[in-house]
Amino acid sequence: MKISIQTEDFDVSEELKILSANHSQIGGINIFVGTVRDNHQGDAISAMSLEHYPGMTEKSLEDILELAKRRWNVLNATIIHRVGDLKVGDQIVLVAIASPHRGDAFAACEFVMDYLKTSAPFWKKEHTADGARWVDARTSDDERLKKWQTKD
Repeated sequence: MKISIQTEDFDVSEELKILSANHSQIGGINIFVGTVRDNHQGDAISAMSLEHYPGMTEKSLEDILELAKRRWNVLNATIIHRVGDLKVGDQIVLVAIASPHRGDAFAACEFVMDYLKTSAPFWKKEHTADGARWVDARTSDDERLKKWQTKD
């Protein structure tokens, strides 16, 4: 299992090779890659800055992954989240889940992303023509999380 908070970009192909090495029982890998988009709430975004709470963030991601492993057959997983200043189009996050079957891989990947978006201590600041602004939590992310909490 790999969890990394980093400023550097990541190579998805390389990460998938590492994830699947020495795991002959893997039947499926589901991946999610989040990127910086060029707009939010009707405003053009030129860049994004991400901050985190070192130590607490890694522990939070470990806990989220542990919850996923309790629910689904997760053979291996990678979570990489970037911090620092990012441009439009840059990769922000990679969640990759390897399982014997696709259903577990899909569900665990979605679960990890939903918890990461709402529970991990990251803070985003968008840069617009009118200046920088912190990104508030989205109600839609909280709603997505509820579907998992009813199953806890």
